[in-house]
Amino acid sequence: MPKQQTAELKPFFHNKTVLVTGGTGSIGSQIVKRLLLLTPKQVIVFSKDDSKQYVMSQKYAEDKRLLFVLGDVRDHRRMNQVMKGVDIVFHAAALKQVPTCEDHPFEAIQTNLIGGQNVVEAALSHRVQHVINISTDKAVSPVNTMGATKLLSEKLFHQANRHVQNKGTLFCSVRFGNVLGSRGSVIPILFEQMMEGEPLTITDKNMTRFFMSIDDAATLTLQSAAITKGGETFIFKMESLKLEELIHGFEEYASQHGLPRPAAVEVGKRPGEKLHEELTSPHEIESLYEWGNLYAILPEPEKHPDFRKVNLPGYQSDQAPLITKERIAQIIEELHQEKKA
Repeated sequence: MPKQQTAELKPFFHNKTVLVTGGTGSIGSQIVKRLLLLTPKQVIVFSKDDSKQYVMSQKYAEDKRLLFVLGDVRDHRRMNQVMKGVDIVFHAAALKQVPTCEDHPFEAIQTNLIGGQNVVEAALSHRVQHVINISTDKAVSPVNTMGATKLLSEKLFHQANRHVQNKGTLFCSVRFGNVLGSRGSVIPILFEQMMEGEPLTITDKNMTRFFMSIDDAATLTLQSAAITKGGETFIFKMESLKLEELIHGFEEYASQHGLPRPAAVEVGKRPGEKLHEELTSPHEIESLYEWGNLYAILPEPEKHPDFRKVNLPGYQSDQAPLITKERIAQIIEELHQEKKA
């Protein structure tokens, strides 16, 4: 995190107790890493994966501010236990793979929707100050189970600001596109295929997706906690990527590094996939504002005088600025160096 951002956020997080659900996941663990720079009193890493908890606890063995708690957001009783004394919550726990959620909709509902409700109710009961729900572009005009559950989850968190039991807790959401390097995302999968000499499998070469770095994802989440007044949806201004250009990037990288030139195989769109993603729906455009590197859907814009009204026809991945070929090459190289480390 740049020093300026650290300095700006440190007063907000100083001496606070922060809970991160899904804290051992790609995004959750990055949020934890960033939080430790902001002088919190305690960071609670909550997840159901005991193996990841063990590995992460060894990595941070010297930092006594970390508390690792094993549990599941589906468990209402456990959420109430872990929420006691918490000031700020980052809710990153989710089932996020579209095919998995299509095949197991009951499980997606239990984690993404009922789990979210458990977080909301526990936060209200314990009068948490700020709760940030991590959502996805697939929640916009959803065509799949994962997106539908995340859309309903957003509505749960936003409505919680007006809940009869709310005594001052502020709830908001942040929407991500694809996070570079996160577990199960397309670029690490293609990288492994290239290194193994296997064909690069893509769904449709004309498909576009929003992309952001994992650092940007963590920054957006932390910023949102500090500026929320309740009910907003914050969106990082993202570039997009056409899968055909990504394949070309891997082909060029392989040639430059003495690797066999990989073949590309189109397997067709999977159930529940869109050709292009959206970060705002048509009715949300009317409430879209911007500030620096953020867009925000504001229910009460008068509470955010620094935000400026934006007039966009829409925010789709086929209309956003494209990631350059040079940046694609840099992303692949960074992933290569990370694998070698």
